[in-house]
Amino acid sequence: MKVAEIMSRSVVSANQKEPVTAAARLMKRHNLGALPVCDDEGRLRGLVTDRDIVTRCIAMDYDPTDTMLREIMSRGILTCQPEDEAGQAAAAMAREQIRRLPVTENGRLVGMVSLGDMARRQRLAMEAAAALTDISANLRRG
Repeated sequence: MKVAEIMSRSVVSANQKEPVTAAARLMKRHNLGALPVCDDEGRLRGLVTDRDIVTRCIAMDYDPTDTMLREIMSRGILTCQPEDEAGQAAAAMAREQIRRLPVTENGRLVGMVSLGDMARRQRLAMEAAAALTDISANLRRG
């Protein structure tokens, strides 16, 4: 099964030039814990999480209305492509201890795949469960 068969295609994202407050509002409105950050052409540049906002902005006493997302986002994030095998994506998510994976084509964001997306598909349920177990085990150790 390919990632394209299970990924979410309607992805909420933010522009790297937007202030942190704009991302926080989007995350609240759409109940998201992570938000892809793109440039003006739709190329994925990073990812910002609610934790990034707290630790890289608020805790550093930066003003979230004046701080741009490009200043606090995580860069060099793991991605996959629509034609990748979903099982390989699940294995990579387990290895990297992540629950969501941006899907890109030619550098542009085209979707997101989550462990939940994988778990909903019977053939991938075991791989997703194993990935979630690995992530949860690491959280308990930390």
